[in-house]
Amino acid sequence: MKISENYAICLSKTLKELRRSFSYTQKQVAEKLNITYQSYQAYERQTALPSLPVFIALAELYDVSLDFLIGRKEY
Repeated sequence: MKISENYAICLSKTLKELRRSFSYTQKQVAEKLNITYQSYQAYERQTALPSLPVFIALAELYDVSLDFLIGRKEY
């Protein structure tokens, strides 16, 4: 498994955990990020990675670091 694949797996898990801890639906997160529901759903399913602006917006939404989102550092 490549390092980048590990990050994608961690990102997917972290996004699900954060979304649930904030009691958001996938649709609500997508609306907050101004992206489609399908795009957000793909991030959680590991079938796509967010663009850099969306990646940053996710970190800002949950008030965490980019490293935290990909499992490199603790909150």
